[in-house]
Amino acid sequence: MEILTAAIAPVDWSGDGLVLGVFGNGKEVITLTETLAHLDKSVLGGTLAELTAESEFKAETGSSVGGRVGSSSPIRKVLLVGLGDPSKATTDTWRKAGAQAVRWGNQQKCKTLAIACPLYNADKALTVQTLTEGILLASHQDKRFRSEPKNGKNGEPTVTKVELLELDDQSQAIATARTIVQGVILARELVSAPANIVTPGKLAQTAQEIANSNPLISAEILEKEDCAKLGMGAFLGVSQASALPPKFIHLTYRDGTGTAPQKKLALVGKGLTFDSGGLNLKTGAGSSIELMKIDMAGAAAVLGCAQVIGQLKPQGIEVHFIIAACENMISSTAMHPGDILTASNGKTIEVNNTDAEGRLTLADALVFADKLGVDAIVDLATLTGACIVALGDSIGGLWSTSDELAGELEKSAKLAGEKIWRMPLEEAYFEQMKSVVADMKNTGSRSGGAITGALFLQKFVENTKAWAHLDIAGPVWTDKESGYNNAGGTGYPVRTLVNLVLNFAQSA
Repeated sequence: MEILTAAIAPVDWSGDGLVLGVFGNGKEVITLTETLAHLDKSVLGGTLAELTAESEFKAETGSSVGGRVGSSSPIRKVLLVGLGDPSKATTDTWRKAGAQAVRWGNQQKCKTLAIACPLYNADKALTVQTLTEGILLASHQDKRFRSEPKNGKNGEPTVTKVELLELDDQSQAIATARTIVQGVILARELVSAPANIVTPGKLAQTAQEIANSNPLISAEILEKEDCAKLGMGAFLGVSQASALPPKFIHLTYRDGTGTAPQKKLALVGKGLTFDSGGLNLKTGAGSSIELMKIDMAGAAAVLGCAQVIGQLKPQGIEVHFIIAACENMISSTAMHPGDILTASNGKTIEVNNTDAEGRLTLADALVFADKLGVDAIVDLATLTGACIVALGDSIGGLWSTSDELAGELEKSAKLAGEKIWRMPLEEAYFEQMKSVVADMKNTGSRSGGAITGALFLQKFVENTKAWAHLDIAGPVWTDKESGYNNAGGTGYPVRTLVNLVLNFAQSA
């Protein structure tokens, strides 16, 4: 799809579909501005006035009204998209408007589409970038596992060209959006693919391909024997029941200047390509065992971010992307409830639940990251169902030892339109995980389960003062189209991670 800016006004544009973003208070039917009234009278034959009056259009966020224009008009169809109260608008308002526009264009069989929206905070580049992200994310269709194209509203797209009106050349902003969206789509497709396709070996192959395509990224793939030499007993304990060998993935981005980086950051993603629950097998209604291909969404986001950062080339920063990839399966070699594992920092863990396996793999990954001398570590994992109970399926949980790092993540997430909410590291809750026979158990009680998961991980970060944990179990998957996400993997939180890295680089 071609996306470009055009300096012309809507009144001078001609094509299949024109989309106009408008603000409103959500309480009163909008009054056409002088510009829209002129467009309506001179080009659209009064269509806008009719549509707003008949539908009582109040321009609430996400609302829309559209219709066909008279045959004498150079524009075939028109759509008004509500942007809501301008004082409450965010970058995501524009992403969703872009998504709404292109979905409508495809439903209406438009080939050419134009979008005219007010600028977000008068920032042309950011407005264009976010509109383009919404357009491209909504247009993405994962057809890999279909023998025939889908019919209906999500059938083959028809829009081939989108013009963003009343804007000067913003080709760099469009290119940036394309780069970011490609990373999000990589994560989406890794999460959506089944476990017989995306294996630990496939994650390692994807990481190697990212490195091979970018001279600023190097790859280190550790095999089972390498991990054993490093004492990664927690990671290898989870993997030991699977016929597929584990892979420990370490990508490193360096800016290519040859000078010492001013900031170093590690991103650690949980990489369980399938989670059966182990001998504590996931069973019964609500266990979601059929969806456990998504348990590597943290790893997928880390790889998506690595691809984007390698192409955007921020300066003054070194970034480590770390994934302990394996399956949690059942066989005669599976770890038992009650087994004691020794992590690579020497801490011993009594496994009282084999279905709390992600934190075991992350334990060794965090120890590895902690030894790299980085300024900050961020891990992200589909860690607990408890976080979904607490925050629902659209908000990720955030725990951190650093107010500064937490603030940077919150700022990065807001710009990305990806919701996170900071949660407490309530030290007293760790009492639940004290073991009679080992340093700790891997789970506590059901109460505060997302918090105890974070507290467990904290025990494996000893040297790095700034650490944050993101529990992303809810937002990485959706069963239905929403905003700019289609059903399936969402690519959450690639955009947040990219923003975090870029902000770190700017402060270097």
